[in-house]
Amino acid sequence: MTTAFDPIVLGAKTLASRIVMAPMTRSRAYGPGAEPTELMAKYYAQRASAGLIVTEGIQPSPVGQGYPNTPGLHTPGQVAAWRTVTDAVHRERGVIFAQLMHTGRIGHPSLLPEGLAPVAPSAVAAKGQVYTHEGPKDFVTPTELNEAEIRQTITDFAAAARGAVEAGFDGVELHGANGYLIHQFLAPATNLRTDAWGGTVEGRIRFAVEVAAAVAEAVGSHRVGLRISPGNPYNDIAEPHPSEVYETLLAKLADLNLAYLHLMEGPDRDLTARLRKAWPGTFVLNPFTYPEVTGPEALKLIEDGAADMVAYGALFLANPDLPRRLAAGGPFNSPDTSTFYGGDHRGYTDYPTLNA
Repeated sequence: MTTAFDPIVLGAKTLASRIVMAPMTRSRAYGPGAEPTELMAKYYAQRASAGLIVTEGIQPSPVGQGYPNTPGLHTPGQVAAWRTVTDAVHRERGVIFAQLMHTGRIGHPSLLPEGLAPVAPSAVAAKGQVYTHEGPKDFVTPTELNEAEIRQTITDFAAAARGAVEAGFDGVELHGANGYLIHQFLAPATNLRTDAWGGTVEGRIRFAVEVAAAVAEAVGSHRVGLRISPGNPYNDIAEPHPSEVYETLLAKLADLNLAYLHLMEGPDRDLTARLRKAWPGTFVLNPFTYPEVTGPEALKLIEDGAADMVAYGALFLANPDLPRRLAAGGPFNSPDTSTFYGGDHRGYTDYPTLNA
């Protein structure tokens, strides 16, 4: 029987376990030009016992930033600064992928360089607010991307992926979930286009497919994963019938031979099973455990064959040596939600290990 503590081959890497540190925005890139810091390097290195680390969302272009103090991967300075992070993780024998996250309509002009505004497949504002340096602000109506801008955005993703490899990352994960740009193209309420980038299921999946293909061509498909969250209403997304869209998407992506598919599961476990069956490659599952954090019981998903790897978010945030704690059955530090976003080392690099 396969367990979470068995190795697995992922692309060109053999991972020590099937336990994944899920991507989590922490908003601590206080360096100049949205560059990662030494503190961020320490944070990731502390968690290098994960079979795979997926970083917080990293914007592939200036207009892709949706939150304060999130890091980028679109300047030489950012590439050089990320090398500090990847070197620290590799010294601890870890494997780390960079999550490329373009937030699309989720954001605010005050977070962007002068003259830029949030963009999206269609000019549909999200309901709600986003936190900015000046406090919460309503989401604005985004600028609808034209054909040339869509092509440039795809190019930006590919360039950021090349920058990630230059920075020493072992691969990249494309963030196609949680209501951000790729997800906005997939969802019918945010993609009202009638051209080849919308209108039909084939049109709405086209952006995700072309981004994945461009990134795979840029850095090799064995270095590329994709995260999706079918039916997830986060960031004012509406997908009442996601099955057809995502099964069609997976069929289109199958020939690319990507490193993995990362499913952020909703309450529909039947859909999870269908997508698991439809995906020919490595299947990473971030299981639906709301309102609780994902705990040790999720390890059975690997034993049962529901997934090849299981992703842990908040529990990994609070337990830098999580694989060891899972193997021992605990105990587990509790996450401090007040320090999730922004701040200093507190609630970031000061969670104790079992040794401590």
